[in-house]
Amino acid sequence: MFKKSLEAKSQQRLSGADRKKLKRTIKERFRNASDSEIDSILPPKTEITIVKLQNRVHVYGVEGGFPMFFDIDGRGTEIFPTVFALWKVPELLPAFILKGGEVSRFVIGGADLMFPGICVPAEGLPSFAEGEPWAVKVPGNPAPIAVGSTTMSSTAALKAGLRGKALRITHYYRDSLWELVEGHYVPNAGFFEDVVFEDPSLSSACQTSDSCEGVNEASSDQLNDINNKEEGESVDVLDLSSEANTSSTSQLDISNDLAEQITANVDDLKVTDEESNVEVHHTLSTQEVDALLDKCLLQALHTTIKDLPMPGSTLWSGHILPCRPSGVTLDIKKSSYKKLSKWLLAKSAAALISVKEDKHKKEVVLNSVNRNHPEYISFRPEKRQVEKSDQASDHSASEGRSHKTLEVAEIYKPSVHVNPIFASVGADTGKLFSAAEATDIVFRYIEKENLVKPTNKSMVVLDAILCDALFKGAIKKGSSYPTEIHKRDLGTTFVNRMQPHHVVTRGGESVVRKGALKTIQIMTERRQGNKKMTKVSGFESFLMDAEALASELQKKFACSTSVAELPGKKGHEVLVQGGVIEDLAKHLVDQYGIPKRYIEVLDKTKK
Repeated sequence: MFKKSLEAKSQQRLSGADRKKLKRTIKERFRNASDSEIDSILPPKTEITIVKLQNRVHVYGVEGGFPMFFDIDGRGTEIFPTVFALWKVPELLPAFILKGGEVSRFVIGGADLMFPGICVPAEGLPSFAEGEPWAVKVPGNPAPIAVGSTTMSSTAALKAGLRGKALRITHYYRDSLWELVEGHYVPNAGFFEDVVFEDPSLSSACQTSDSCEGVNEASSDQLNDINNKEEGESVDVLDLSSEANTSSTSQLDISNDLAEQITANVDDLKVTDEESNVEVHHTLSTQEVDALLDKCLLQALHTTIKDLPMPGSTLWSGHILPCRPSGVTLDIKKSSYKKLSKWLLAKSAAALISVKEDKHKKEVVLNSVNRNHPEYISFRPEKRQVEKSDQASDHSASEGRSHKTLEVAEIYKPSVHVNPIFASVGADTGKLFSAAEATDIVFRYIEKENLVKPTNKSMVVLDAILCDALFKGAIKKGSSYPTEIHKRDLGTTFVNRMQPHHVVTRGGESVVRKGALKTIQIMTERRQGNKKMTKVSGFESFLMDAEALASELQKKFACSTSVAELPGKKGHEVLVQGGVIEDLAKHLVDQYGIPKRYIEVLDKTKK
């Protein structure tokens, strides 16, 4: 329903009567929701807006905030909550639990949920009727990723052997409705660009067994922590600075020794039972967790963190957690900081890193690293193989690809016009030639036939074969054919009569295509709400993958990106949120080696 880009027909505020009617409809639709839960989604003293889309869908939300509900037909009979509403109140809808995080790739990709992808609890399939609204969750992550309506009742599903379509998805994470708001965010570090896994901060508290027992319920404390992360907390950086500045290099050495002692203690205390395969781990104190956090951050700064700026969630899941010692569970909530944002702001106040708090995305973004800081200089990174997450692996793979040398060459194939020239000098008409090689062949023909004008060595006399090769079909009717041509014009005229081709080589991959090499187009335009959107297309001619480029640009500019098919053409385009046209062009030149002459930019936002 929201796979394509959205265009709003109108937007207006709801009157007091319409607001009451909307809340009554929501209360009747979601009978398990309490008044306080509905008020947390649609606060009583805030303005509620309705956006009418071209596909007849009505979207309701808090003015200046996120869309919270949408009505499919605009009649109030099929109202669904958005993922933003479900992240505030996860238990607003009952939820199907997927068999694993990898299944979420299909749901986020726009596919409906099938029964084979659902984890059935040990007590059996829950009871539901046809057409009921249900959410979709990933094991170990209490934040829903999609919402839809059931295609059949539970009784009919059991009769069908739990085969076929279970849920008709109406809205999912990363669809066009999620991207409609500029400040969209993710609820926890388990949400990646194309897949959702368990929340790392809850991994120690929420374990998934083979029978999927206990997955359907998350504790209220966990949900409150997620809501607190969404709302964010104001942090006094000056207070943090005064605390952080008291630390010195000698304290860092103590922290490193303490972290090494933790690792040693874990190795000593880990006991494996051959029969039950149960591992007993050492419980870390608050001081030990703080020291381990600092050590993992410095390890990551030395070894894996290169491309900045970087969202805090990416830093945590893709760099901090992989640097922790084997067998150790690292939970930010068990530290003295309690929250990832507070810890990063404390490190920023100590001048080790530079961060910026994004109020729209409710997240802290790492901007730069102070590599002259005493803590950074005195730290000695461990030379060990760290376990990287899928996201870190994708990043390193795309980064490795981007640094492969790009070679672009324009080549030409003999056409019917110039074939007699090539045949006369014994050249193969089925081969491809560079412009210099083709020019050399025509001059060999001139030397063979002795066509240089005796009285003027810079002029070439045209015989019948050479005249046809250069001008047959290009001279207007009624005009006479030229009898001679200057040497400086001969090569260009001859090459222009051949069929253009191009060869693109990146690393060990090479491809030859017919026609001239098309340029990369980068365009910035304004969309609804005076927002800027940058589009880039034509990059596939340079052996660049759309998904890898979108993922790289998302991390590079710390913004939302998506991939869409070019309307009416073959290929894809990458949509980047914000006006980053100049930075994007520079990134393609620096990282991918694209020559500047093959990049075209157009800024439609300038008047």
